[in-house]
Amino acid sequence: MKFSRAIAILLALALSAMAVPAAAQYPGKPVTIVVPFPPGGGTDTGTRIIAQRLSLRWGQPVLVENRAGAAGQLGADYVSKAAPDGYTLLMGNIGTQSINPAIYKKLPYNPDTAFQPVTLVAELPLVMLVNAASPATSPKAIIDLAKVSPGQLTYSSSGSGGSMHLAAAMFENEGHVQFLHVPYKGGGPAIADLLGGHVDMTFATVLEAIGHVKSGKLRALGITGATRSPALPEVPTIAESTLPGFNSISWIGLLAPAGTPMAIAERIANDVHEVLAIPDVRQQLITQGAIPVGNQPRQFAALIDDDRRRYTRIIQEKGIKAE
Repeated sequence: MKFSRAIAILLALALSAMAVPAAAQYPGKPVTIVVPFPPGGGTDTGTRIIAQRLSLRWGQPVLVENRAGAAGQLGADYVSKAAPDGYTLLMGNIGTQSINPAIYKKLPYNPDTAFQPVTLVAELPLVMLVNAASPATSPKAIIDLAKVSPGQLTYSSSGSGGSMHLAAAMFENEGHVQFLHVPYKGGGPAIADLLGGHVDMTFATVLEAIGHVKSGKLRALGITGATRSPALPEVPTIAESTLPGFNSISWIGLLAPAGTPMAIAERIANDVHEVLAIPDVRQQLITQGAIPVGNQPRQFAALIDDDRRRYTRIIQEKGIKAE
C-alpha cells in the first residue's frame, strides 16, 4: 500500500512538472469557447468580446461556438466530455454551474467533478424595476406595499428557476414578504409586460433594462449586487438602501474539462485578467451592464460552490421546480 501511494505521488509530481512547459507553449492551435446559449444574449456577447482579444494576445484563433439547449446543459455536457487540454472551454454562468445542479434532479454530467473552474470573467448584476407609473420609488416601498397586500403584488421573470426568478425569491425571503410570480419564456416578454403595466415589477439584467430606464419608461429601484453598476451609477444597491447584505447577481466565467492541468488553467486566467484590464474591453463590458472581474481558478471554484449553497436553500424553501 505504501509502495503504491509513493508511486502515485511520484506520478502526480511528474505530471505537474510536464504541465509547466505545456502551459508555457499554450496555445499551439485554435481554442474553442462553447457558449451553451443562443447567439445574442449576455453570455454570448461577453464571450465574443473576450475571445477577440485573447485571439490577438495568443496569436491563435479563438472560436466561439453556440451549443444551446436544456438551460445550458447541452453545451456544458459537450465541454465536460472534451479533451482536458485547454483547447475546448465553456463560458458558463450562474445558471449552468450553480443553479442547474440545484434545480434539476439529474444532469448528463456530474457538476461536482466535470469541470475545472478557470476564471470569473464578469459579474452581471440585476436591477429591480417598476413601471414609471408605479407609486413605488424604492425597494422599501415595495416591501411596504407587499405587507399591506400579501401575495397580491406581481413580478415577471424569464421562467422558473432563472436568475430573475431567484433574485425575486431572495428579496421575498430577506424582506419577509410574499409576491405572485408570473413566469414568461424569456426576459424580453417579462419586461414587455412590465412596460405594458400588466405586472408590478421585475428583476432584469442591466443590459436588458438600461434603455427603458434611460427613456423614463421604467424606474430602477435598486441594484442586486454588492456594488453599484457602473452603467447605472445613480441607482443604489438594494443592500445599501433597504436590505443590508443583499446580493443576488448573475455572472459569466470560463471553465475547462476536469483534468485540465492547473498550470494551463492559471495561464488562461492570467491572460483573461490582462484582457479585462484593457480600457476599451472594460468599457464594452460595462456598456453591456457587466462588471469585469478576472480571478484565479480556486477563487472561482469557491464562488460557484457558495452560490450553489445559497440558491439550493432558496430553491428548496420555495419549492421551485424546473419548467
